[in-house]
Amino acid sequence: MLRGDKELIVIGDRVLLRLDEAEQRTEVGLYLPPTALEKENVQSGRVEEVGPGIPLPPKTDDEDVPWAEGGEQMRYIPLQAQKGDHAIFTRKDAVEVTFDHEKYVVVPHSAILVLVRNTVLLGGPGLSPEN
Repeated sequence: MLRGDKELIVIGDRVLLRLDEAEQRTEVGLYLPPTALEKENVQSGRVEEVGPGIPLPPKTDDEDVPWAEGGEQMRYIPLQAQKGDHAIFTRKDAVEVTFDHEKYVVVPHSAILVLVRNTVLLGGPGLSPEN
């Protein structure tokens, strides 16, 4: 994420989320204090950035030292989460960070319970762009 002259880089198998606005009122109209909202086990937010994935060990074709120059680039298993997804995650695994005066949370990919992704289906049987 690039903001002015600063760049926020998400590392490894972590995901940067912008939290959804917490519902501060119950269905019957009672207002809830922030402490009541903090006791929720799960929370949701929009995926802003995704790390490169789960790191894999380097390939070893021979017994050369792994730190020798000209070595292979780092390899990763990509994550399922994508920028723009809506994620529901366990709150206990989240770490709150502030970047450029905005609050975000960083969670490991394993803390995400489900993802909601908007998809556009075009050209399928019986589907049209209007649906």
